[in-house]
Amino acid sequence: MALREIIILPDKRLRLVSEPVAAVDAEIRRLVEDMFETMYDAPGVGLAAIQVAVPKRIITADIAKKDEPKRPQVFINPEILWTSEDRASYEEGCLSIPDYYEEVERPAAVKVRYTDLAGETREVEANGMLATVLQHEIDHLNGVLFIDHLSRLKRDRVIKKFAKAAKREEKD
Repeated sequence: MALREIIILPDKRLRLVSEPVAAVDAEIRRLVEDMFETMYDAPGVGLAAIQVAVPKRIITADIAKKDEPKRPQVFINPEILWTSEDRASYEEGCLSIPDYYEEVERPAAVKVRYTDLAGETREVEANGMLATVLQHEIDHLNGVLFIDHLSRLKRDRVIKKFAKAAKREEKD
């Protein structure tokens, strides 16, 4: 296992649409292990492969609270089959947009089809935090960031702030 660098806004790779995984092989399993190590180290509750600069349709997630045992979950080639009409708001953050949090409204429940690490097709109905994490991370696979769900003014402010920070870092 290895820690991988998380790419940060305004990195243009965050806007790429990730490619489907053709087969769950040793390389994919190694990537998933690295993603978990990176996600836990950050710390975060979800990570899309594109956030570690790999444009593959893979998500790792673990919504266990700090005092609970870890419950790692892997979703390969996830697709949302259904969303509820009920909506829920959660304060979201993103490892690729560090230290910025904002309320985002999304469907309260989702049904997702995905492939597991054994290569089996599975479906999960999720609500609450898992539903939010799945939607957030699937957005990443489609080149969408959680700030895209905010008003244009808030989104533009965040993008400008991170662009300035990136320019300052280039000079140093």
